[in-house]
Amino acid sequence: MSGAPSALQLVVGLGNPGPEYQDTRHNAGFWFVDELARQHGGRLRIDSKYSSEVGQISIGSHGLWLLKPLTYMNRSGQAIARFASFYKIPRPAILVVHDELDLPPGVARLKRDGGHGGHNGLRDAIAQLGGHDFQRLRLGIGHPGDARMVVDYVLRKPPLAERQLIEQAMDEALRVFPQVAQGQLEKAMQALHSTR
Repeated sequence: MSGAPSALQLVVGLGNPGPEYQDTRHNAGFWFVDELARQHGGRLRIDSKYSSEVGQISIGSHGLWLLKPLTYMNRSGQAIARFASFYKIPRPAILVVHDELDLPPGVARLKRDGGHGGHNGLRDAIAQLGGHDFQRLRLGIGHPGDARMVVDYVLRKPPLAERQLIEQAMDEALRVFPQVAQGQLEKAMQALHSTR
């Protein structure tokens, strides 16, 4: 879809459910949605109909749904598609927040569209939503340097200094988030991408 992006209706954080995954790099999307809810007075509750934690927040007069699929990363798209279909939310009005191997810790980047880049959560979201024209927030986690180590790397807890860098990048993204929510993606991108 070309032209100005839609105002957001749904923010999805990607991750894996359960305490064993809670602090792993692959759960950066969950971390972001949790903090977004906290900052805007939202509460996430398990909704078995959507196999997700679901919540709502308002930014000014703009209401937003928050979603954390509990279907495990590789099947994230099932929960997203079920929720978006029920509430008739178009793909361009969805922001998917995920960990990004191709960015170092401390860097966050917004993206309007694109492929899955090998990320299984994005791969399933694209397949289940029937297209890739949703917005993304990519939270850098760095790369282990060897493709054979990726699975182990993303499912590990980052060292404290690295976690702090990821949280700093999340803070920067949260600062520009009101612009993203209103559909001012280009303005938000300029502000966020100029921080590094």
